[in-house]
Amino acid sequence: MKVLRGVFARLPATQALDQARDQSLKRVLGAWSLTSIGLGATIGSGIFALAGTVAATHTGPALTLSLLIAAVGCGITALCYAELSSMIPVSGSAYTYTYAALGEGIGWFVGWNLLLEYLMSAAAVAVSWSGYVVNLLEQGLGMHLPAALVNAPFGRLANGEIGATDAVMNVPAILIVIALGWVCYIGVRESSTVNNAMVLLKCGIIVIFVSAGLRFIDTANWHPYMPPNTGRFGAFGWSGVLQGAAIILFSYIGFDTASTTTQEARQPQRDVPLGILGTLAISLILYASMAAVMTGMVSYTQLDVPAPAAVALDLHPELVWLAIPVKVGAVIGMTSVILMSLLGQPRILMAMSKDGLLPATMRRIHPKYKTPHVATLATVVFAAAIAGLFPLDVLGELISIGTLLAFAGVCASVLVLRNTHPEMPRTFRVPWAPFTIPLGVIVCLGGMLVLPPDTWKRLAWWSALGMSIYAAYGYQHSKLRRSPPP
Repeated sequence: MKVLRGVFARLPATQALDQARDQSLKRVLGAWSLTSIGLGATIGSGIFALAGTVAATHTGPALTLSLLIAAVGCGITALCYAELSSMIPVSGSAYTYTYAALGEGIGWFVGWNLLLEYLMSAAAVAVSWSGYVVNLLEQGLGMHLPAALVNAPFGRLANGEIGATDAVMNVPAILIVIALGWVCYIGVRESSTVNNAMVLLKCGIIVIFVSAGLRFIDTANWHPYMPPNTGRFGAFGWSGVLQGAAIILFSYIGFDTASTTTQEARQPQRDVPLGILGTLAISLILYASMAAVMTGMVSYTQLDVPAPAAVALDLHPELVWLAIPVKVGAVIGMTSVILMSLLGQPRILMAMSKDGLLPATMRRIHPKYKTPHVATLATVVFAAAIAGLFPLDVLGELISIGTLLAFAGVCASVLVLRNTHPEMPRTFRVPWAPFTIPLGVIVCLGGMLVLPPDTWKRLAWWSALGMSIYAAYGYQHSKLRRSPPP
């Protein structure tokens, strides 16, 4: 019973607020910078690459409906993030919120799955980045890199299982992770400045693509809007739309990154909620517009390629001038997503370390750059290794299931903290909470249920590893265990 009580011991909200007063990180980010960080972590391979595969294999033109369903689930979660970040303005994101509301064991479990989200997100987008860059080098400069050095040595085989391929490693994916890891290492201001420029460029490219493509939409490509199911769950029909929404949710998760930089925000109670909600609203508008135009310009059956937007442009000679800018925009977009994923995870590791659940080295702050440099190095090493070894489809599914699990925990935390700490000030409150929050939990857990079975197996292995680490180290070294709250 003592162990059980320890696992469900909750982080006192006052102790979490003490972390918020930590001045070891530079407070240099405003509302726009936080929105830009969210957009930088959001708009990338989800819409530039994965959306085409989802349309071709799951949804057809109903990709826009999948994006809307995913946005509803993420929207409710974003409202919950906004309330919690205004109440507990710390860098731990969903980990700290669930620790304070649902207990240490669940907090660890959610934090561990956030690590899965960020690691796999950085790696998955690096793989997409590699594909676009290789395509640009071949089409633009006539440079052909060896296939063995630009593909994953492990991939999905014809029977659906993961196995060895003829490739050695994806070298470009590894190199971009290392390069952007260095930017994160030297400072959040530098990372934010680089990201702001990339966000403006990639959003501009999407606007140009949509504006130019509107004239070339053939409405026949939208019929049937929802192709009939082929007899297999997730292959078109409503099951395809729902499974597509669960997979494409990967495209929206960047708003979480804004909350991981809370302790570097100048006015966190005001600016972080604005950054979170602004990220989701802008992303939905851009995603829905691009998906509708792309599936209107070309049949969805032709979109299962690394660069679906480029395919849509190639079929219309009048738009050939836009092909290279779109590919460059995609590369820029993916670069910023990798950068923001590498920025977010070290701050979660730092928060877990401050609570004693990870070694103290993870919370070390560089004396010059004022960044969690050890945690950043650890993130870069693991993300580069994963990017070099595995393909996009496997990584994308793992991101979605880990994210949905964390999101469900965040939604539940709002209701719990309203009951346990009603006195704490909240500059933002989730509207119609008794209805919207349970709906958010249902949507997130439902999204997990419609993901492929193999994804659940990999989640089980990851969770078993995480809980083993918690049992062997985290539980013994927890600050709650060493100095229990009064």
